Amino acid sequence: MRAFSAMLLPLLLTASATAQEVEVIDNPVAEIVQQPDSETEIDGGMASYYGNELAGNRTASGERFDPSQLTAAHRTLPFGSKVRVTNIANGDSVIVRINDRGPFSRGRVIDVSHAAAREIGMHRSGTARVKLALLDDD
Repeated sequence: MRAFSAMLLPLLLTASATAQEVEVIDNPVAEIVQQPDSETEIDGGMASYYGNELAGNRTASGERFDPSQLTAAHRTLPFGSKVRVTNIANGDSVIVRINDRGPFSRGRVIDVSHAAAREIGMHRSGTARVKLALLDDD
């Protein structure tokens, strides 16, 4: 039995290695899925959110504020920029579109909509320490 196992083991290892090579070569979708989105970490700090009391008001970009949309206010990023906001405490993240200017509270880096705040688990506390990453326009 030991002799049979000694002969069979190298064959199994070779077959396994060959199968792995074929899987990588013959599966171009796996290569596409494994590549991360192109994003650049830009900032970090405290985030807050603005809620229903401002619904319907015009934002700095001219559109009406809708708390159910995944939008945010940033001091300098161009309108339409997509930003990944990650809550450092729990690791949850959301992608928001910049459509307003702010925040105007000292020490804050971004104001997100109520819907975005719910996505990252900061809707109860009102604020959270976050990191920001700018997504490329693809």
